[in-house]
Amino acid sequence: MTLPTPPQLQLDNQLCFALYRASRAVIRSYGPALDELGLTYLQYLTMMVLWERTPMTVGEIGERLHLDSGTLTPLLKRLEEAGLVSRDRDPDDERRVAVSLTRQGRALRRKAEDVPMRVGSCFGLSPAEARELHAVLHTLADTVEQATA
Repeated sequence: MTLPTPPQLQLDNQLCFALYRASRAVIRSYGPALDELGLTYLQYLTMMVLWERTPMTVGEIGERLHLDSGTLTPLLKRLEEAGLVSRDRDPDDERRVAVSLTRQGRALRRKAEDVPMRVGSCFGLSPAEARELHAVLHTLADTVEQATA
């Protein structure tokens, strides 16, 4: 039975649903490339942060990725077990943990260099469209974060 539903409550009219669906599709598109690297999507994002700057504290990584320590700690533990990072407590402040790339973690960067192009090629966007979408999404995230802070 189809119920009369006002437009503002129809699923296909929801921006949140379009973003959710696109996000899931994009993350799924990374699967084959990341399987070759032995990484999950969140591990890949974490490695990208560390490829930009290492060492970083768990808190700094969390800030950069917008993740809490409850999510990051097990993720970092798995990266450490895989030999990609090392975690060391700050001798001056035991609460702070520094995360550094290992030699193996640095070497993985070279293997990952083609991932953005490989995955991005399935998006069907021109470089200009991709830049515009990137800017719009960052603006949206910043605006919503500020409004809900």
